[in-house]
Amino acid sequence: MFPSAAMRRGMYESFYLRAVARDRPLGLWIRHTVHKAPGRAPTGSLWCTVFDARRGRPYMHKLSGERLSVPAGSWIAVGAAHIGPGVAEGSCGEARWALRFTSEEDELLHLRPEWLYRAPLPRTKLTSPAPAARFAGTLELGGETIELHGWPGMVGHNWGSEHAERWIWLHGVDFQDEPAAWLDVALGRLKLGGRMTPWVANGALGLAGRRLRLGGLGARGLEVRESPRGCELRIPGAGGISVSGRVSVPGESAAGWRYADPDGGEHDVLNCSIASLDLRLEGVAGERTRSLRSDHGGAYELGVRERDHGVAIAPFGDG
Repeated sequence: MFPSAAMRRGMYESFYLRAVARDRPLGLWIRHTVHKAPGRAPTGSLWCTVFDARRGRPYMHKLSGERLSVPAGSWIAVGAAHIGPGVAEGSCGEARWALRFTSEEDELLHLRPEWLYRAPLPRTKLTSPAPAARFAGTLELGGETIELHGWPGMVGHNWGSEHAERWIWLHGVDFQDEPAAWLDVALGRLKLGGRMTPWVANGALGLAGRRLRLGGLGARGLEVRESPRGCELRIPGAGGISVSGRVSVPGESAAGWRYADPDGGEHDVLNCSIASLDLRLEGVAGERTRSLRSDHGGAYELGVRERDHGVAIAPFGDG
């Protein structure tokens, strides 16, 4: 999206991936981002976070001010790092990766109805080109080479003129008894006229070859209790279904980043991509209540304005 942004407008854009080992709480989160302040040319950043619950705090590094391009056949390149259909390669600090990914899932358009992608609100738009993917390749970090063999994960894309005032992103893979299931939901609160809107959720649960829509503008009964340690929630869906349960962040495994808004504001963003998920799916016609458990296959991201959340922020600026 960034090459077509008018000079006078501010915007941001991000292509990102996450992948998690199936046998241990070890995960990877990589972001290729664009930041464009009004009246200025866009600049690129590359972010790398490696989560390992056995080691405590994650490895975090960022490169800013990198050259942006859109190579043929790819989505975006930030410096020498690039991501596109089926491939992601690059390096950031001590980390270097060469990854391939496949997905049998169609792109997930979170927002419904689709005209919201053309509307002024919400100012953040998002899709998941691969809401459930399998990764293979290598990650090198600190002299160690980690082999990825069929790690589950996803690839996402978001862009807009302004971040939500407060947001949560949930993603889940590698569920016990349902290894092909996945969850991909974004929740946000906007600030309009000096007041905060209620939470709105948009996304889907993939289960047994079906895609069950969750949230939406007309959904009723959404419940959210969030904190840096996780959240409890109930998300209603189409046809009377609901997903409810708990997301938990283990130990000191959350990464803390500072995101700049195009208008000059900032958010602290807390992300754990090895979170545990305990969920219940109810209301599917003809089916009993189903439990979905993933020990470390969850991603929990919380975007906030406050600074007293207790998660250390990485020493890298944004913008």
